[in-house]
Amino acid sequence: MDYNVIIIGAGPGGIFSAYELTKIAPELKIAVFETGNELKKRRCPIDGDKIKTCINCKSCSIMSGFGGAGAFSDGKYNITNDFGGTLFEYIGKRKALELMHYVDDINLRHGGEGTKLYTTAGSKFKTQCMQNDLHLLDASVRHLGTDINYVVLENLYNELQDKVEFHFNTPVEHIEVLENGYRISCKNGAYDCEKCIVSVGRSGSKWMEQVCDELQIPTKSNRVDIGVRVELPAEIFAHLTDELYESKIVYRTKQYGDRVRTFCMNPKGAVVNENTNGIITVNGHSYEDPKKQTNNTNFALLVAKHFSEPFKDSNGYGESIARLSNMLGGGVIVQRFGDLIRGRRSTPSRIEESFTIPTLSATPGDLSLVLPKRILDGIVEMIYALDKIAPGTANDDTLLYGVEVKFYNMEVEVDEHLESRYKGLYVIGDGSGITHSLSHASASGVYVSRMIAEGL
Repeated sequence: MDYNVIIIGAGPGGIFSAYELTKIAPELKIAVFETGNELKKRRCPIDGDKIKTCINCKSCSIMSGFGGAGAFSDGKYNITNDFGGTLFEYIGKRKALELMHYVDDINLRHGGEGTKLYTTAGSKFKTQCMQNDLHLLDASVRHLGTDINYVVLENLYNELQDKVEFHFNTPVEHIEVLENGYRISCKNGAYDCEKCIVSVGRSGSKWMEQVCDELQIPTKSNRVDIGVRVELPAEIFAHLTDELYESKIVYRTKQYGDRVRTFCMNPKGAVVNENTNGIITVNGHSYEDPKKQTNNTNFALLVAKHFSEPFKDSNGYGESIARLSNMLGGGVIVQRFGDLIRGRRSTPSRIEESFTIPTLSATPGDLSLVLPKRILDGIVEMIYALDKIAPGTANDDTLLYGVEVKFYNMEVEVDEHLESRYKGLYVIGDGSGITHSLSHASASGVYVSRMIAEGL
């Protein structure tokens, strides 16, 4: 065998798998194969000036590379079983929370010290939300910020690089089951191992589907979340963000009974582009450094769509909506809430006259031509509901960017050890369809490494 353990993917799941193995089983020979670059070489060429849109790089530096898609996120680690995945269904609620706190301790020791841990426990806003038919989910939230998150990843890589063999810009093409292990094939050759951990994230969804098909690993369809990113003056949500920072609020629409939720709230943050499989969608960042903060707060409003038989391609559905936005706007579309309600498109002059100054250069347009009516109706209803606890949310100059799509991998069938039908082949992180967050993905990596060490 070339290695005792091969880890496919250097996102949160892969990083914490490698970290834990080097701590509890330092004698093992471990390799990490990653389709993207090492951290310091991850640079997106879009500068908003000379290069304004995606040029389809061989490897997307935003989505791939050391740190995964979370490397340039705002570094929010939500310590909760209420959202972020269903890891607790496999390993138990107590164990899941214990591992998330363990990950938090590691982050603090690698540059995250001094960052604040927020909590919704005992918050007066929970009562206020319930009084207005909104529901604030329980969570503790460690906010690292995009800047500190990068420092933590940098320190983790510096610690791991002498203990683990990293193969960057080396996409794995196939996994083959051997009599006593596994063989992974890349363009530059094949490598054998006793144990294999697959942690490819959401960007590896199509590859994961191929592997499961080739190895006949059962899967089931997951959901897709579709919506917009809202941007408004930071003062409107300051009473919530100052105390809670990240507030996950859920609302059930009166018209259809659909659930709409807030997601990825970024106080004094910036709206950014995101590239998923060549499709430009929207996301948000925020920073710990006051010098990098803006005057706006942004957050997503998402509607979850589950599909029944015979339709199975939930991600394909989300991609088709995102492609329509790209076709109409050349990328992300931005619209004033007032224009949307009046049934008119936003124009460059209307955006320029807006009291809310956009932090992302997007194409003024009409989101009603992109989003299905049912989803858009739910988003509008949610904005009016939020206006009751944060007056000003439904102002004419509130900006809506679209589309935001959260793709979830199909759920891969694994057991309570996160092990597939093949002994020694583990599927973890967001690529498994089980975790949907930095904290859950990282915790799954620690958990599997402990299972491997115990077995050895």
